[in-house]
Amino acid sequence: MAYVITQACCNDASCVDVCPVNCIHPTPDEPEFATTEMLYIDPQTCIDCGACVDECPVDAIFGDNELSEADAVYADINASYYEKHPIGPDWPELPEPRMLSADLGTLRVAIVGSGPAACYAAIELTSRPRVEVDMFDRLPTPYGLVRAGVAPDHPGTKGVADVFRSALSKRSVHCHFNVEVGQHVSHAELLEHHHAVIYAVGAASDRRLGVPGEDLPGSHAATEFVAWYNGHPDYTDHTFDLSGERAVIIGNGNVALDVARILVTDPDELAKTDMAEHALEALRHSNIREVVIVGRRGPAQAAYTNPELIALGQMADVDIVVDPDEVVLDSASRAWIDGPDSEPSEKLKVRQVEEFAKRTSSDSRKRIVLRYLASPEEVLGDGRVEGIRLVRNELVADADNPSRLSARATDHTETLETGLVLRSIGYKGLPVADLPFDDRRGVVPNENGRVIDPETGSPIHGVYVAGWIKRGPTGVIGTNKHCSANTVDLLLSDFASGLLTQPGRDQEHLTELIGERQPDAIDYQGWQRIDKKERVLGSESGRARTKIVDVAAMLEAARGEAG
Repeated sequence: MAYVITQACCNDASCVDVCPVNCIHPTPDEPEFATTEMLYIDPQTCIDCGACVDECPVDAIFGDNELSEADAVYADINASYYEKHPIGPDWPELPEPRMLSADLGTLRVAIVGSGPAACYAAIELTSRPRVEVDMFDRLPTPYGLVRAGVAPDHPGTKGVADVFRSALSKRSVHCHFNVEVGQHVSHAELLEHHHAVIYAVGAASDRRLGVPGEDLPGSHAATEFVAWYNGHPDYTDHTFDLSGERAVIIGNGNVALDVARILVTDPDELAKTDMAEHALEALRHSNIREVVIVGRRGPAQAAYTNPELIALGQMADVDIVVDPDEVVLDSASRAWIDGPDSEPSEKLKVRQVEEFAKRTSSDSRKRIVLRYLASPEEVLGDGRVEGIRLVRNELVADADNPSRLSARATDHTETLETGLVLRSIGYKGLPVADLPFDDRRGVVPNENGRVIDPETGSPIHGVYVAGWIKRGPTGVIGTNKHCSANTVDLLLSDFASGLLTQPGRDQEHLTELIGERQPDAIDYQGWQRIDKKERVLGSESGRARTKIVDVAAMLEAARGEAG
């Protein structure tokens, strides 16, 4: 028997650290780690010890004789990775964790944000003695996109919150939720109370299409839709027109597939998840029967990952429809995808879509249509969205890199009738008060996590970034673990080198300051009471939790006032 990594893989690489025979790749030290869809176990090297199973935070690893029918394909997916990337004799040695001399005293760090990058940074910092962390989030609840971004029908992925909970509950971590940096406490005040500040605020905005009609009612960012059905308090009052029979999603990353699934899944099934009640009620009255997902390039270049594509094809009572003409590759593309230079993941994407194209569909079932080689030209409508005009693309080789194919518009257009258009072409970071900002990339300028003054090119001592605001919106939840660890290592190096300024104020003063500025601040115990209340509400209807989405109700629960 060998162990197999399956769909829920979060890429946090905890399994890599415990594997005694180094059979899990790519590791954070390998270049493929930055772009990998998931991690893979080499079946020829695995010794069946099971250490990785116990360590996996999202329960994604199973013995090959324990795989369900739906997950059986992952045995081949894991094995095929090593056909392209065989394990060599030299395994990259993991660096020894940097330790701090007791002579340096206690290191105090503020972390702004409480999503995956922030929590991984807290874990990394508090794994050492004499480190204290203050964590800030403007929302009353922690975990960022784990709570407000992961699809409700992927509960396994949310299991990583158990890892984060172990960090936030430490005595050396002080949580300040419902506290906004820049409003209740300033950047300068954080530096006054800490040796360093790590900003791990993610990417709160979205990228725009830049086409006429994009701002018509009925045209939205997919990120807003995701936040709405996940119960983000900023989006509970949003409305989406679900009265038509077709929705169109521009972009074909994992978020697009999540949104498409939610739109056509039986609401009775979604009612078993932690989806927000207001979204469930709206979806129960939805008329959407077809969701068209539009990608500008071909199946091999699609932005979604194979695990998400495979899950899409396993949906009950939903047809996945692909026009056979859209998956016919030209001779050069076919030779490349079947050749030795393409990645197994790219080959699998093409095979999956070719299999979808062979399926027969039924008018009695809802459907998700995968469209390729098309881009939006204009969102159409008089006062609201009534349709979208797409332009047909063709693939052309990049002049500098012939193996990379780019999309080029042709003269052929078509119009799809729809009342709902969702753009899903990526998240984008927003400026952070009192920090420099690269508006083009949507990140805070930095070198490996040290914030840089763009005018001088020198580090701004004591200020760091981690996660999407550091590198842009790439990777999955676990990618942030390695990213945050690198930032923390630089911070510790700067502290040991005497580059960080000693705080002028202590923890007691910070607590008093926050109490004066934001009496409704929520600490970790307050969050635990919210969490318990949500679980109790969920148990009353057979769910893991029912989310509280109103801030006032969250505050009541945090104080223990709700009945």
